Amino acid sequence: MANQGVPVKIIIGRIVAVLSVGLLLAVGPVKIDPKFQPYVSEQRVAGDLRTAGSDTLSNVVGLWAQQLNKAHPGVRIQVEAKGSSTGPTALMEGQAQFAAMSRAFKSKEVDEFVKKFGFEPTRLRVAIDCLAVYVHKDCPLEEISVPQIRRVFSVDSGDVTWGELGVSDPRWRDRPISLYGRNSASGTYAFFKEVGLSGADFKPTVKEAPGSAGVIQSVASDPLGMGYSGIGFRTPDVKVLRLAFDEGEEAVEASQESANAGTYPLARNLYIYLNYDRAAGLDPLRAEFVRLVYSRDGQESTVKDGFYPVSPKVAVDDLAKVGLKFPEPPQPGTPATAPGSGG
Repeated sequence: MANQGVPVKIIIGRIVAVLSVGLLLAVGPVKIDPKFQPYVSEQRVAGDLRTAGSDTLSNVVGLWAQQLNKAHPGVRIQVEAKGSSTGPTALMEGQAQFAAMSRAFKSKEVDEFVKKFGFEPTRLRVAIDCLAVYVHKDCPLEEISVPQIRRVFSVDSGDVTWGELGVSDPRWRDRPISLYGRNSASGTYAFFKEVGLSGADFKPTVKEAPGSAGVIQSVASDPLGMGYSGIGFRTPDVKVLRLAFDEGEEAVEASQESANAGTYPLARNLYIYLNYDRAAGLDPLRAEFVRLVYSRDGQESTVKDGFYPVSPKVAVDDLAKVGLKFPEPPQPGTPATAPGSGG
């Protein structure tokens, strides 16, 4: 593997960098269910592990990778984040053991996988994200509805001014909105197109960024800018708009509560997919990575990166998909095992 001597390497587009643990602006108090237990390895593992796909998931996958490497120093991990559209191909061609996805595999991608292997790829839900609509921090707009999002971003409508969204401040009112978004390789692009635009095409004036952070940086530097990205990429230089399903309905903030309650229009699951043959079972290296993701340590990293944790029920169900069990809390009087140590 190309990353000999580098335990965790992140590749985003054409940029290669060793992971930095600099975390983004906290999204607010997020609760992790106490049923999640600290990570305790069941067996010692070593070797090379590679993930490919979503830029949105790149940092949290890198954090999981660091945690796994800390518990198992012989593990080297490469995280390639060139967009969700690259994940299925990498998984099918054996270039990655996991495909990180900010969207589900498309039917065509599943069909191609089944044609090659005779069974479907296994999908694990690893985090919950709220896709957010961002404006410059000084912009007076506070909320937007899904129909308004479609008018602003889709090719079906002409240029939209800030005044058409209810902004009365003369510095914005009659000015057209500058639009920023992701490119078509991104799962975030696909999700926003499907849900926010009802499948309509984007305006050709949308300036595309290869990564989520690039969208935020563009909006932060443009007082007339509006863009979309995961809530975990929020910084102090941008404002997150409250969202409503329809005009005239109450707009809600992106939060763990609104995502779980189904009241936030752009909430979504984030996934990792793997090629799991039930007849062969899961190899120890991939098993330890999956177990870490669904541990308290793994879900704490999910929260640190601005996402929301999955529920214990999701963890139980998805661990079972790959023949693993959700750890039970230790019984009273049972000696504690140090997190990360071998079982």
